[in-house]
Amino acid sequence: MNKLKVAVIYGGRSGEHEVSLRSAKAVMGALDPERFEVMPFLIGKDGKWDPYPLKPEPGAHAEIDVVFPVLHGTFGEDGTMQGLLELADLAYVGPGVLASAAAMDKDHFKRVCVAAGLPVVEGVTLTAPDFGVEAVEERLEYPVFVKPCNLGSSVGVGKARDRGELEAAVRNAAQYDHKVLVERAVTGQEVECAVLGNDAPVASTPCEILPSQEFYDYEDKYLLDAARTELPARLPPEVLEAVKTLAVECYRAIGCAGLARVDFFVESGTGRIYINELNTLPGFTSISMYPKMWEHDGVGFARLVERLLELGMERHRKRRMLRFER
Repeated sequence: MNKLKVAVIYGGRSGEHEVSLRSAKAVMGALDPERFEVMPFLIGKDGKWDPYPLKPEPGAHAEIDVVFPVLHGTFGEDGTMQGLLELADLAYVGPGVLASAAAMDKDHFKRVCVAAGLPVVEGVTLTAPDFGVEAVEERLEYPVFVKPCNLGSSVGVGKARDRGELEAAVRNAAQYDHKVLVERAVTGQEVECAVLGNDAPVASTPCEILPSQEFYDYEDKYLLDAARTELPARLPPEVLEAVKTLAVECYRAIGCAGLARVDFFVESGTGRIYINELNTLPGFTSISMYPKMWEHDGVGFARLVERLLELGMERHRKRRMLRFER
């Protein structure tokens, strides 16, 4: 039987380059060499490809059956790589151009959620060149969280308790994007839920993140190995079901396919559930929660990777049935 030829693209021009390397190592290690031929494509921090860049031409890569873009953050998770793969007419894992771009931009993501009637935390978006913080103080009370609109893994995220800290956090976030999102700080539980599927997506059992620091930042996620998790999340059964329902609704509203991880806050006191963000290519490291949640529900890591490849090829076959000319 012919092996399925899987191109794994990883690295990239992103603040999450190192995380991508770890995710790709785990994904490639999960592919049975008896059934899959793995073709690694490493993109350096300078944007250069090894061994060669893909051509945006249909039929130019007959050596590839399906692509797994194990890329996090800008130039990989934001629709740019997905656009290249669409131009090349290649099957690939994960959401398409529009969903990837909409989910990556936190400002647009919140707008889509609001339009769909989904609950999100109150926030203010600041833009270059001035990033004036007066609008924040007019609408929100301290403390607040400050985030670059287009980045992931909590890179550039800060917490502010007064004007001085806010200005410093905005300056830091503005290094990473021309738009900065400032949100009311929610006290409560941080919950994540994995979603899998194309036309009929399903949600996993949600998990809870217990940061070792004041909030779940990059160091806590990838360097300190001190954050703890609870799976299932420590929530009543009806709240767990509500989180799962909202995760699928958010997935559909953004137009996702293949996979996503939807992150939530469950506010102490009020019990309100807020959608925080949606990650279209969540981490696949040995400690990442997306595969752990599915493992809890009976889908092992290797089977999960295989299922994602199947979903990518299924979506590609359906798209090929569409007409693009009169």
